[in-house]
Amino acid sequence: MNKAAIIEFFKQEFPHYGKITIDDVSNRSATIRHRIGKEELRPGGTVAGPVSMLLADVVIYVAILGELGRVPLTVTTSLNINFLRKPSAESDLIARCNLIKVGRTLVVGEVNLYSEGKPDLVAHVVGTYAVPPLSKR
Repeated sequence: MNKAAIIEFFKQEFPHYGKITIDDVSNRSATIRHRIGKEELRPGGTVAGPVSMLLADVVIYVAILGELGRVPLTVTTSLNINFLRKPSAESDLIARCNLIKVGRTLVVGEVNLYSEGKPDLVAHVVGTYAVPPLSKR
């Protein structure tokens, strides 16, 4: 699937992800962003951890769609996140994924999360997705 097709798929299947923007879908990679709102901040003004986890999970799925096409039964089997520093509450949270293994039944992606305009990682994620067998795609 190309970027336009993935955006349309998300509009239809995930309308509640309206704050997520797909910036790029390339060879085994994707970049998305999320506008941070005050409802996503926890006490102390930091972005809540589940926001980062959601963004990482979504960007891996976007990269998979870009690589394998529309495979709606693909599901997350594991997601390991390391929170490295406090993300900015005033900047978009950006997630960049590279698929590091694309197998017949499993896909592994590595995600780097940044606050827009800042060079340092705020989180590092590795996630694995189960892909249905070819006959069920």
